[in-house]
Amino acid sequence: MPVINIDDLTDKDKAVMEVNQRKLEMKLERWLTSKCCEEIKDYIQAGEEEDTLVKGISEEKNPFKEKGGCVVC
Repeated sequence: MPVINIDDLTDKDKAVMEVNQRKLEMKLERWLTSKCCEEIKDYIQAGEEEDTLVKGISEEKNPFKEKGGCVVC
C-alpha cells in the first residue's frame, strides 16, 4: 500500500477518504465493554497456570540464571 501525504490531497479527496473510512467502521460489529471485559478476564484466568509472569520460572529451566557467583576479595 503506497504512502499518501495528506498535505498533497485536495479537500474533496480528504472528504472521500473520511467517508470511506466511516463506511468501513459502520460494518464492524460492536460489543458492550462489559461483555469484552468478562471474556478477557476469563481468557487470562484460563491461561494463568502456564503463565510464567504469574508463577515465575523454575530455577532449573531459567536460561538467565547466573552460572557462578561473584567473589569480592
